[in-house]
Amino acid sequence: MHAHRRAVPRRTGVLALLLPTVLAGCGADPPAVTPTGGADPVPVQVDAARDELAGVAAAAQDRHFTATYAFTPTGGTPRAVAVTSADDGSWRVDVPGWAHDGTVDVSLAATSDGLFQCALPSAGRAEAATCVRLGDADDAVPRRLDPRVQHPFTDWLEVLTDRRAPLAVSPAAEPTGVTGRCYAVDSTSASMNAPLDVGIYCYREDGTPVAVRAAFGMLTLTGEPGPAPATVELAGAVGDGEPVGRDAPEPTTS
Repeated sequence: MHAHRRAVPRRTGVLALLLPTVLAGCGADPPAVTPTGGADPVPVQVDAARDELAGVAAAAQDRHFTATYAFTPTGGTPRAVAVTSADDGSWRVDVPGWAHDGTVDVSLAATSDGLFQCALPSAGRAEAATCVRLGDADDAVPRRLDPRVQHPFTDWLEVLTDRRAPLAVSPAAEPTGVTGRCYAVDSTSASMNAPLDVGIYCYREDGTPVAVRAAFGMLTLTGEPGPAPATVELAGAVGDGEPVGRDAPEPTTS
């Protein structure tokens, strides 16, 4: 009996020592959780689309071919555009009915000798093709002389491969009749001078552009691309004349 009575105070003493610690643990605030992700992550699908588009655009830079594209300009008459991307990096794009209110066909070309515009024989021009040098091969086409349809095959590819460019990219559905991977491209810059037209860009896995829908209209590949030449040939001789503009010249009076 005496031994039992002595054990009870000993247990009580141990409980007395533990109870404040337990109560303190229950009343304390839980430890703060340190976030591991930092800023909100970019949606995986959107980030993957940006990577995919940069990859196919890089392949398009290395893709050399000849091809014809159906071109439906915004508010204009459908026509066919011929594109040549040569093995040496030179290029040429022929655009029917662009100049002089739709009566003169033009060709834009960039070679090692420079950037050229050529006026082609057409409904509003009976003369042989003649070309005018606009600048160096990597110069921009002056705005008043720019049909814009050459950009998806030339300088806009550099923008699409540049991960620093202010672009938002997401997967897009293929336009009717188009087979390839399509991407919706938007600008994230508030500047009026966007690096390219926002729109839909579609490519095959080998980098062949199959369709572009942008501010200038719609381009769609027709048929299969042909082999690329070693270099592009200008449509005519280079002269000192003036390039042809989009609007028809004012009639002269004698």
